[in-house]
Amino acid sequence: MSSSVKHANFISEFIGKSGNEYAILDGGLATELERHGADLNDPLWSAKCLIYSPHLIRRVHLDYLDAGANIIISASYQATFQGFQDKGLSVAEGEALLTRSVEIAREARDIYNDRCTKGSFDDDENAVDVKQRPILVAASVGSYGAYLADGSEYSGEYGESVTLESLKDFHRRRVQVLAESGADLIAFETIPNKLEAKAYAEILEEEDIKIPAWFSFSSKDGTNVANGDSILDCAEIADLCKYVAAVGINCTPPRFIHDLISAIRKATDKPIVIYPNSGETYDGITKQWVKTTGETEEDFVSYVRKWHEAGASLVGGCCRTTPNTIRAIAQTLAQKVSQQN
Repeated sequence: MSSSVKHANFISEFIGKSGNEYAILDGGLATELERHGADLNDPLWSAKCLIYSPHLIRRVHLDYLDAGANIIISASYQATFQGFQDKGLSVAEGEALLTRSVEIAREARDIYNDRCTKGSFDDDENAVDVKQRPILVAASVGSYGAYLADGSEYSGEYGESVTLESLKDFHRRRVQVLAESGADLIAFETIPNKLEAKAYAEILEEEDIKIPAWFSFSSKDGTNVANGDSILDCAEIADLCKYVAAVGINCTPPRFIHDLISAIRKATDKPIVIYPNSGETYDGITKQWVKTTGETEEDFVSYVRKWHEAGASLVGGCCRTTPNTIRAIAQTLAQKVSQQN
């Protein structure tokens, strides 16, 4: 059986094993690392911690597992060979750090499962589900714009010199390494344009990648992806790629999500993955999040039922969301399903 055939039902089968109609993703990584003391004022952003403070990454993964996440995403979003080389690291060292990002997440999963087995959460009022549950590790792949660290991941405007082939050359080896790292799937995140989605799809097909993937796009207006390409066109690229097991949206204001789910559903029957940001806007010049129509955690969570009803089966948070956000999402969806039954 080819890899692509095995990938097709991966997410649906995982959700079925969880005993629910949904799975819970984790939330923002960088802001949680900063809360624990990491200095991320660096082109590598959260990937800097792979070099200097991997223990903090493991701690954040555990925080999200404690909050009820079924899927945790590795700290490799901004980890690229080019970025590591800019720091004076060799290709071999870059490969080791990419692999390490997944190992850290797997270690967190093992620690969590061990705690569950030993009943370590008996007195924890905040624990969502103390039973051992299916947990996946997703290896994050950020866009070309994330490597540039100039905010272009939120605009998708890379210039005429960036072509389909140059994007494939940029991403190929990273995808190969992460596919062999022990991750359960690859999360192509914050995809800002159709060109990069096509590059990812072609890499998956050309390399016959052995683990499934999801494609997650970003949007600024609730209709198109970040650079103005139609979300429908982008979702169709993901739908046609047999290696893609889910399609969705991340790092996008919560108020846009419902309409985007409806648009994606017109293009694909694949599971829909949703993990919005807090509603703030990232300023690529100042390297800061600017409150525009930022949502409170209560506002954010109030959308969750509607997203699930609209067709989202994987739900979590992105930048500026917290373990508290994920805990509230998990509780909200559990209540919704319980009421239905």
